[in-house]
Amino acid sequence: MIPTKLNQNTRTTGSAKFVLAAAISCAALASPGCDNALQGAGSGAALGALAGLGLGSLGGHMGAGAAAGAIIGGIGGLIIGDQNHRHSD
Repeated sequence: MIPTKLNQNTRTTGSAKFVLAAAISCAALASPGCDNALQGAGSGAALGALAGLGLGSLGGHMGAGAAAGAIIGGIGGLIIGDQNHRHSD
């Protein structure tokens, strides 16, 4: 007999991979469009939250993963957007 928790983890692993693949695809398309720090922070936080959601669901902590991903993605997007703005001037 297989425990129910194992079945739940198997189900979330497939959806987590899909969310992670979608987040990576969105990041590749959205990163050149960060014209300033505010746009970069916003898009970085959104994409980071998606990636964190996917990775967090692998361990059963989707909310914590999404929060951490949003913070890390926001900071990364802020830096990239600021650099893009400086190079465009």
